[in-house]
Amino acid sequence: MNRLLRPLCASLLAAAALAAPIAHAQTAAAPAAGEAALYRIGPGDTVRIAVYQSPDLSLETRVSESGLISYPLIGSLRLGGLTVNQAEAALADALKKGDFIKNPQVTVMVTQVRANQVNVLGQVGKPGRVPLDVAGMRLTDVLALAGGVTNTAGADTVVVTGQRNGQPFRKEIDLPRVFAPGGRGDDIEIQPGDAIWVDRYPVVYLYGEVQRPGQLRLERGMTVMQALATAGGLTQRGTQRGLRVSRRAANGQVQQLELSLDDTLLPGDVVFVRESLF
Repeated sequence: MNRLLRPLCASLLAAAALAAPIAHAQTAAAPAAGEAALYRIGPGDTVRIAVYQSPDLSLETRVSESGLISYPLIGSLRLGGLTVNQAEAALADALKKGDFIKNPQVTVMVTQVRANQVNVLGQVGKPGRVPLDVAGMRLTDVLALAGGVTNTAGADTVVVTGQRNGQPFRKEIDLPRVFAPGGRGDDIEIQPGDAIWVDRYPVVYLYGEVQRPGQLRLERGMTVMQALATAGGLTQRGTQRGLRVSRRAANGQVQQLELSLDDTLLPGDVVFVRESLF
């Protein structure tokens, strides 16, 4: 029996020996992956520094454009590009190496974010610059900080521009799709320096024999029949036959089209309802 169990035990020990370095590598890599997801201090940020039991070393200062701060006893120290934990470790190490404090306990807090910001423009509650004070913020996070989209916003598309890997980046995002099943991937991560544009809602125009001619908000997938119903329907002299729509083509030319009641309207369409001859 022992001779039968001996090869099995040897195999199990070998598998454990192979798994140990892999598990160790995974454990060692975990902090690095987590560290990459943390906010990194940037030029223009304001940081508050406190050292335990050393109130004279407390300081609130702005990170220079080159990523440096000037700190008592130490002088210039680079914090730009560091996470808060890394900045605390760098300050503690500098104080310890200078033999100023034997075991310094340093706390760093970012009180104002100026480096990592995005521009949010258009139909939002609070247009302007929004700080990315947490790493990995997504489109919906930034829109929420900007006060959300207003009731004058277009229901469909939000445009995000910026740079990715040194190349110009532009993406049109169907905002309702983000909240649909499986649409989480469209809620893209926003990068510092991005610009987000929320356009005004699209419109169509109705004139002729309709109850309320004029500008009309174009809802997604709105048909000619739905637009006429929203405008109060036809007058007694109006007719559904021969509905004419003026539509601007991609080359800028205006086309005259005859649409049925079930045809879908496009932004900027001008619908003319004729007068009945009988």
